[in-house]
Amino acid sequence: MIGRLAILTAAAFGLTALAGPGAARAAETPWQNAKGASARLVTAVDGTGTLGEIPAGLHIRLDPHWKTYWRSPGDAGLPPALDWTGSANLGTATLAYPAPHRFQLFGLETYGYETEVVFPLTLPVAQKGQPQHLALAATVLVCSDICIPASFTFAFDLPAGPASPDPAAANLIDRYANAVPGDGAAAGLAIGPVAATSVGPNGGLRIEATAREPFEAPDIFVEGAPGDAFAAPRITTSEGGRRLVAEIDRIQAVTDPPAALTGSPLTLTLVDGPRSVEAKATVGAAVATAPDAAAWLSILGVALLGGLILNLMPCVLPVLSLKLLSIVKLGGVEAGTPRRQRLGLLATAAGIVASFLVLAGGAVGLKAAGASVGWGIQFQEPVFLAAMAVIVTLFGANLLGLFEVVLPGRAMDAAARASGAGRPEQEGLAGPFLTGAFATLLATPCSAPFVGTALGFALSRGPLEIGTIFAALGIGMALPYLLIAAVPGLARLLPRPGRWMAWVKALLGLALFGTAAWLLSVLAVQVPPAAAAGVAAALAAIGRVLWLRRRGGIAIRRIGAVVAAVLALAAVLLPLRFDRSDAAAAQAASAIPWIRFDQAAIPGLVREGKVVFVDVTADWCLTCKVNKLLVIERDPVAAALSEAGVAPLLADWTNPDQGIADYLAAHGRYGIPFNAVYGPGAPDGILLPELLSTEAVLDALKQARGASS
Repeated sequence: MIGRLAILTAAAFGLTALAGPGAARAAETPWQNAKGASARLVTAVDGTGTLGEIPAGLHIRLDPHWKTYWRSPGDAGLPPALDWTGSANLGTATLAYPAPHRFQLFGLETYGYETEVVFPLTLPVAQKGQPQHLALAATVLVCSDICIPASFTFAFDLPAGPASPDPAAANLIDRYANAVPGDGAAAGLAIGPVAATSVGPNGGLRIEATAREPFEAPDIFVEGAPGDAFAAPRITTSEGGRRLVAEIDRIQAVTDPPAALTGSPLTLTLVDGPRSVEAKATVGAAVATAPDAAAWLSILGVALLGGLILNLMPCVLPVLSLKLLSIVKLGGVEAGTPRRQRLGLLATAAGIVASFLVLAGGAVGLKAAGASVGWGIQFQEPVFLAAMAVIVTLFGANLLGLFEVVLPGRAMDAAARASGAGRPEQEGLAGPFLTGAFATLLATPCSAPFVGTALGFALSRGPLEIGTIFAALGIGMALPYLLIAAVPGLARLLPRPGRWMAWVKALLGLALFGTAAWLLSVLAVQVPPAAAAGVAAALAAIGRVLWLRRRGGIAIRRIGAVVAAVLALAAVLLPLRFDRSDAAAAQAASAIPWIRFDQAAIPGLVREGKVVFVDVTADWCLTCKVNKLLVIERDPVAAALSEAGVAPLLADWTNPDQGIADYLAAHGRYGIPFNAVYGPGAPDGILLPELLSTEAVLDALKQARGASS
């Protein structure tokens, strides 16, 4: 395409030289204006002469902040549509596309142009030496915060006289024709082997390329089967920057389940500044890809640290009672029985790690099914909340002595042998294991520092990475137990058992009832009040039945156990009989004028000069509550968010919301709290830490205001 246009332009200049000097001008239409753009049709010559093809261009000028699209527009958009009906002496016109730019905004990736673009046109002359009439109806989609199809209608005649060129028009068309990707020979670029990878649920690509001069800012655009979508490439260079390896995830597949990429024909466009190359390729056999050793060690360290810190997060406070009682008991373990200490602690650690692996398996399954994944999303399910409320209520009742789990004699003996105690009254390993498991499940409604980073890495990749990172998070959370198991002498620093433990057990039981009340408060936002009240009544009835059962004989105890089990099952299943409530409609009163989150509204607000504060929260996220109580809803942050020119957007994720899930995923986050600030000084957003501070929020607001602050 480039060479042919260059030859045509040179031929036109040669004809001008033979014809001698003159006032020749290129044929062009007047500029036509539409919202967001203006356009004209221009040719490099003002006559057909003896040319077989006329070099021309559709010249588009875009208003600030507006863009238009490449032939493959990405996640949204449309390429130009041209209709030459009404033209005379015109063969089949062709349009070429200069190399595009990638636009990333709020999770959407589109490819196209901003400011100005000329789409080179080749207009065949059906009968050489005869005049040509051009009639073009062009529709170009232009987008800012809204998208508008801009329509233009052009008509003019090229006479049969000499094909005299206009140097300015010819240079303009030639400049953009040279930007159309070719075979890469002139640019010194070449695309090498292309292979499928196993990264992610939809698979991906591994692409190699070389350059005569070092790469500077390379990007690769993949065109495959209509409906397939590919993420931005992860690029590494070597050999002095002259060799490139790109890993590209397929984020959407045209078939379900996704068809294998091996053997698929693709069109690849590599762009590096003014250089570009286009190549057809067939995807080779799949290869397994993984981060390098340094990257793996780094992310594993982050996951371990994040899991450890998770023990100290506010959302874990409800389960500290379970851990505290277990550790306090160790204070009474005699020095001669360290093996039993270690087994109990290791069982608790195993419960934590096993729960993390179960969560990993759930995340892998959800990704394979094409559903949203996230940290703590099980708290969006009313049945899960009701089940956890039942479990912690039973734990609390047990600590208060309302019931005890008594196993048959043989089972007690087996439990004692498993624990190494050799005595039936000794506790087995099932209790510590379940303590660790339930502690993990109740610890997931928030994202501690470093947890978000590890989750973002894991959940954006395949099953192996997800399982490994979740296991590292579990080991990090279990580290205190593993430490005491490794050094049993640390348990002697705790108080020795005594009558005071009865009071501690009572307080811990009441703390667990408080946890159940918190779970019910979250449930009350997700289901109608009648459903939440029904679950609360069932829990109260369970407590009453257990209290009465404790005072009765053997028959009463058996009947009471059955009634309590039926009430527990009813409490878990009751939410299924009700539709979900609208969580956003039940927001608590606030001095901040919150606006319901709308991702598409953010760029428009920023263009108006406003600062946008996004708070992604949920009623089940205790860290979110702490952030609101200590920072967001307290002056001076609350006053700053209430000022004119600030738009506070509230994204309530208490109930499932695909828009919020996509927004988080676009930022590599899969857990909350999540806060970001946008403005004229930060149109792409400033991401805030999970645990907010007044200084961090105010500094971000000031930076987002930009020079006007």
